[in-house]
Amino acid sequence: MSTNTLTETGNLSRVLVATDGSDESAGAIRTGVALSMAHGARLIGLSIALDNPEYSTFVPNLQEVAEQHAREALKSFVEEAGESAETAIREATDSAQGIVEAATEFGADIIVMGQHNKGSLARLMVGDTTASVIGHAVCPVLVAPRAAHLWEKHILLATDGSPHSEAATEAAGRIARQARLPISVVSVVTSSHNDERRSEAERAVAAAVERLKGLGLQAEGQVAEGRPDDAIIKTAEAAGADLIVVGSHGRTGLTKVLLGSVAERVIGHSPCPVLVVRS
Repeated sequence: MSTNTLTETGNLSRVLVATDGSDESAGAIRTGVALSMAHGARLIGLSIALDNPEYSTFVPNLQEVAEQHAREALKSFVEEAGESAETAIREATDSAQGIVEAATEFGADIIVMGQHNKGSLARLMVGDTTASVIGHAVCPVLVAPRAAHLWEKHILLATDGSPHSEAATEAAGRIARQARLPISVVSVVTSSHNDERRSEAERAVAAAVERLKGLGLQAEGQVAEGRPDDAIIKTAEAAGADLIVVGSHGRTGLTKVLLGSVAERVIGHSPCPVLVVRS
């Protein structure tokens, strides 16, 4: 297993872009290609050929069809990255498992995926594949909406002082320093939070800002009030941020849950790429 250079140095040496050939993958491809160029990183386009042993008993050429679909899915990636682009097809009975295993195989420093929304309800905001990849991958996952592009204006970091937020702070700082961008920090409280919780939010912001300034970055912070995901996105829009960085789980997140509800809603609603980091 390779060292996660994104959180430790900010430099990326291997970028893995997972695509299923759908329109929702366009932003991931565009952003992933630009990200690899900005870092001089190795770029790999990945598509999964789903293997269903049960169905293959009745449809002998099912796997051939799956592999053909995977090849077709990579065409838009090659068009964006160039004819010499490196591509990979991996067979798997589950898309998320195939992506995670490929990321480990290639020693990816980041996985880039499209934003695949499944509905308006909180737990349906992110597809099962995305949540599972985030929950099991050994590297951060960047989720990009269809119109996404590489950040060039401002970065927003959301924190609540949890271990995952601390890891997100490191990743956000390294990215901001490499891209030479200013960064804002926000922690969110609700009307039901007591003074102690509000003080905790203030301390989390202050600690993150201090850490980021220690990296030589232009950083500022604030505590916002409202529903966490809504407040994070509104703060990003107000700051002109074109990248949001969040921890995969908050202070009250259950470790057995693959993806925390706040991160899930932010991913589902954000008009810009969202980088999700685990501790």
